Amino acid sequence: MKITDKILVLLALTVFTACNDDFLDTVPQDEISAENFFNTASDLQLYIDGLHSVAGYGTFLGDQATDDVATTGAVELKNILIGSPSAENIGSGWSWGRLRQINFFLENFDKASIDDATKKHYEGIARFHRANFYYGKVRRYSDVPYYSRTLGANDEDLYKPRDSRAMVVDSVFKDIQFAALHIHEEAAGTEKVSKWAALHLLARMALHEGTYRKYHPELGLESTANTFLQMSANAAKQLIDSGNFSIYNTGSPNSDYATLFHADDQTSNPEAILVNIYDVEKEKTSGNSTVFGDYEQSATKSLMNNYLMQDGTRFSDQPGSDTYTYVQEFQNRDPRMSQTFVYPGWVRRNEPAPYIPEFNRNFTGYFQTKGYNNSSTNDNQGNDLIVMRYAETLLIYAEAQAELGVLTQSDLDISINKLRARVGMPDLNMVSANADIDPVIESNYPNVSGTNKGVIYEIRRERRSELALESFRLYDIHRWYAGKVLEKNPVGMYFPGLGKYDMTGDGVEDISIIASSEDIPSPKEQNALGVNLIYYKAGAFGDSAASIYLTDGTSGYMVANVDERTFEEPKYYYRPIPAHQIALNPQLVQIMGW
Repeated sequence: MKITDKILVLLALTVFTACNDDFLDTVPQDEISAENFFNTASDLQLYIDGLHSVAGYGTFLGDQATDDVATTGAVELKNILIGSPSAENIGSGWSWGRLRQINFFLENFDKASIDDATKKHYEGIARFHRANFYYGKVRRYSDVPYYSRTLGANDEDLYKPRDSRAMVVDSVFKDIQFAALHIHEEAAGTEKVSKWAALHLLARMALHEGTYRKYHPELGLESTANTFLQMSANAAKQLIDSGNFSIYNTGSPNSDYATLFHADDQTSNPEAILVNIYDVEKEKTSGNSTVFGDYEQSATKSLMNNYLMQDGTRFSDQPGSDTYTYVQEFQNRDPRMSQTFVYPGWVRRNEPAPYIPEFNRNFTGYFQTKGYNNSSTNDNQGNDLIVMRYAETLLIYAEAQAELGVLTQSDLDISINKLRARVGMPDLNMVSANADIDPVIESNYPNVSGTNKGVIYEIRRERRSELALESFRLYDIHRWYAGKVLEKNPVGMYFPGLGKYDMTGDGVEDISIIASSEDIPSPKEQNALGVNLIYYKAGAFGDSAASIYLTDGTSGYMVANVDERTFEEPKYYYRPIPAHQIALNPQLVQIMGW
């Protein structure tokens, strides 16, 4: 192929990637000379590389406004919960340019003069991307128009109605099953889409669809749920049985979980299925320089309460746990908690003393460290990011088996208990979990039933702890039909009243909380170490003189907002098609009350 033709291809791919992808946007196929392209394996690889897109640091930003992460930002979910959402003011997500890019490849790759296995490998990668693309649409809209070919500007199918969820999902799983069968095997830790990445995506999507159908009566698809749950369990088990992956565990329970996300190089990590390799020249970073202390998001008390005690008992069973202060609540907990958040005594890189949470940068008091490289030698730009990891595979397998009603203790031992072993936590016992059900979790998920009810709750707890802040929470809440948990306003640290507080765990007071009507003394009072106390003025939300807001004004939980939150079921499990798109194509009819 001529160099000029290759440049033309790359330019076209850039256009595909950069455009805003309105539904009717099309890119003329003659921008790529098909006659001079799609002829060799290198041609196909060049195009596939253009298709390749994996998550960046946004992986750690997707849980905002859920019960895990409070936010001061105007994110879509918060606007839906506290505003007046409509097709006029919810306009993102209806983009289709990437699908055209994928379908164009699938219409032309077959002319390459290469062996059949290699050809199916590249077809599998393209179908992997199409499956991932379309399931994203299904998660957001349910019924969507399905296109398996590129469309011209005057094509009648541009104005077709929505296809049913069942039809679209059937096509999605044909794609991902083909991909899992034909994509070549790659070693762990690769940035290339492999057979293992396809199996993992198959397991992930099938679990989502199976549980969604099981718990969403408005779809009328409950009878088909187990088909997808079995598909999920089978794909996850195939990946487990391959022996190619294992949980990263060096025998250091107080650091291994954190290291998993902090390591500069993830290409040799046995837990990595698909990796976004950090490359500053290509502007590919994990964003760990911003994940710590992000001004617009902070973790919630609800998420903190989810973590078990280190001996495996429930935090909520501790007397007075709801009013534990910061130092108290971090004592003797699941080690993942202190490897995910700033804990009392944590020392930030290049600083001489333990970090004192800065409430003017955080509205719940809890700071994320997961994904933040705290090494003094870090370049402050980023490190490799694991996009798909084996821990999720194990969680998928356990949940699918439990929802199918066939879970055994052996299943837990090869899945959940591998994760617990990394951090030195006691094993999850199936009999005990079903005999002693957590009333707190039960109140959040009242639609779970059956003999595996208790263990399903504990698998959900494990998933929330293990995958915390990795952008799974909202999708989990949606598929479990648990949107009502989002009606509770997120709160943060508890302060029993005005006064001085130790925030580093050394017994020495670090901050002083005074009433918003008081003046900060000058000079400031010093603690026993001769260091000035940090002063905060407390008041009710909206008090212009306050620097922190507490639920009861001078006591209670830190809050980021107090707006009434409403989750309308089943409507808010879906998003409307933007109004301007329906104006362009009147056959697109809103569903689920939008």
